[in-house]
Amino acid sequence: MTRWVLAHRPAVVLVWVVLTLAGGAMTGSTIDKLTFESRLPDKPSQAANDALAQRFSQTGGKNAPLLLVVTVPEGTALDSGEVREQWGDLITKVTPQGGRSISYASNGGDALVSQDKRTTVALVYPPANRSNVPYEQSLPAIKKTVEQTRIAGSQVELTGQPVLSGRDSGAQRSPIYETLIGALGALVVLALVFASGLAIVPLLMALVAIPTTFLLVRGITEATDVSFIVQYLVALIGLGIAIDYALLVVTRWREERQKPGADGPEPEARRLAVVRSVASAGRAVALSGATVAISLAALVVLPVPFLRSVGYAGLLIPIVSVAVALTLLPVLLYAWGDKLDRPRRAHRPDSRLWGRIARLTTRRPALFAVISGAVLLALAAPVLGLRLGQPATVTLAQGGQPAAAFQRIVDAGFGEGIARPLEVLVRADGADAMNSELGGLEGVAGTVAPADWVRDGQRVVDVWTKGDPSGVDGRSTVTDIMDVTKETPGALAGGGPAQDVDFIDAVYGSLGLILIVVALLTFVVLARTLRSVVLPIKALILNALSTCAAYGVVVLIWQKGYGSEALFGTPAIGAVTIWIPMAVFAFLFGLSMDYEVFILHRIRETHLELAAKGQRDTVVPSVVTGISRTGRLVTSAALILFLAFTALASIPITDVKVFATALAAGIIIDATVVRGLLTPSLVTLLGRSNWWFPRSLGRLLVTTPGQASGPRPHPVGDDPAGSGGKATAPSTKDAPQRTV
Repeated sequence: MTRWVLAHRPAVVLVWVVLTLAGGAMTGSTIDKLTFESRLPDKPSQAANDALAQRFSQTGGKNAPLLLVVTVPEGTALDSGEVREQWGDLITKVTPQGGRSISYASNGGDALVSQDKRTTVALVYPPANRSNVPYEQSLPAIKKTVEQTRIAGSQVELTGQPVLSGRDSGAQRSPIYETLIGALGALVVLALVFASGLAIVPLLMALVAIPTTFLLVRGITEATDVSFIVQYLVALIGLGIAIDYALLVVTRWREERQKPGADGPEPEARRLAVVRSVASAGRAVALSGATVAISLAALVVLPVPFLRSVGYAGLLIPIVSVAVALTLLPVLLYAWGDKLDRPRRAHRPDSRLWGRIARLTTRRPALFAVISGAVLLALAAPVLGLRLGQPATVTLAQGGQPAAAFQRIVDAGFGEGIARPLEVLVRADGADAMNSELGGLEGVAGTVAPADWVRDGQRVVDVWTKGDPSGVDGRSTVTDIMDVTKETPGALAGGGPAQDVDFIDAVYGSLGLILIVVALLTFVVLARTLRSVVLPIKALILNALSTCAAYGVVVLIWQKGYGSEALFGTPAIGAVTIWIPMAVFAFLFGLSMDYEVFILHRIRETHLELAAKGQRDTVVPSVVTGISRTGRLVTSAALILFLAFTALASIPITDVKVFATALAAGIIIDATVVRGLLTPSLVTLLGRSNWWFPRSLGRLLVTTPGQASGPRPHPVGDDPAGSGGKATAPSTKDAPQRTV
């Protein structure tokens, strides 16, 4: 294919220029078509929230209420006529047209009054718009009114999760700024790697890949809803992946240009260097793209449109990046590679530092395996305390007047769950009975069933928990409430907490089957390419460990709060948003496998070369050569991705920060502890069993154990002299793959 690409250079360049310009021109309109909706088809909570939105003017449902609170002075009674009237007038005034509200002054009852009769809370549901700032239109006026109001001399205060979470203000910006920051960091790393004009080549490939991916995402938006988060993933993860794939090919091309037969200025020599580099590094890039695509397929099969859209866009990122690296990049290297590789200097394919590390780990493989394994397990241990759900409201309440107001609500005994009530939709004639039954459940802090919250024969009952609905006790109570509604004909439980329970079931209900399918497909791809049973199994186990370690870091930082303020200037949220672990697995599992593929690809290549020369003990020299020639590459690639994820973490959306933290931690852990220490140690300990590949499995995978269509020293026929390079492709007889 590479020879065909080089023979049709103008056409290849023209196609990519057209795609890039079209994608760039349509990026803005593509972002405008992204949605903030997160639906759960065929789930009771979604049906309830849809009914609430339709019948009650887009109020309530998944959107939490605003909370107004006041504590009157001692000696003043809330049940006095004057105080009741003032409070009722205020709640009526701040309730927008079409909105819903409830207070003790309008039949909210004792549920909205503290035991000491001095503190009261009102719930206000303004009509919401379909964005991540649902109360953007009405909240400024509500704030202004509340700030100007005092009841019995006490200041009324506004709080609630929409205020505490920061979702009450500010429009989302495009990811251009973060992408530029990530690109600048990548350029610095590339300049250190190449020390020549070649540093701009991977960035040019990213400049083509990102707009092209946005163009394809535009096509997806015409068929289905696509989450607004996709814009950040395409821009920043796309930046890192496109640069990584190009970095691998350019590094190999530079190495090939120093080999006999491919080191001259003649067109055939330049062509030979490009063909050889793509045949080896390009094969690794294609394999890496396949593994990333397989893991992202886990999102595509989920019954959650929001995550499916992330999966679709995620699939496009490696596909486009691989296509650019295998078509446009060879053309650029052939035509401009030598001109950009200035100043020209001798290139050492082996890294002295990584060579020393490899020799050290192969001398004491058991010791390094135990130490690095223990580090991984220690980092992964906090995942046992992982708590899925929306951020606990008390963790959002960190400083400021809204935080103090909510804490006063909790201290007054209203329960943390009042910030996120469940909204039960029930037949109007059964609402009072439902209100009484729910109020008697253990863990329920309060219920209200306003007489005017009725439409089309359906009435709303709000019920909230003592503990936060994302906590263990609170979620148990939420489940009990949902069970009661399921037993009541015509009743539906909606609201954020009910949707969280259904979301977890939808995303993780078939998790075991999804993991098995992803692991099996990844094993097949790796086994067919590496001609090994042991190496793919090892890769899968290490990837699982590094992913768990990334989860552990997220739990420590964002759930426990060790460093969230120092690193991000954001308080810990006390829980990990439900979709994040699944999305992290889909992206990180594939991205981590990239480095495993790069390393094992080079180790196997060296093994084939040594086996072709008749050397029997190939394991240690193959590991040392493989690590020394990929260590610097993997470290640079990981650093570039880390910088991209760091830029992603600067997006002013907490969920995106948590997601980026997991990816950044996972990539660094994987590139250092796993690939730098644990992989060479285990490959050394496994010895010749690394290359065990039964003929029966080879026939099943439509390949043969004795013939490698995967990595090889040089493609047959690329060297005009047949042996002008340092090694020739081993034949089946020269490099048997079965070990007895």
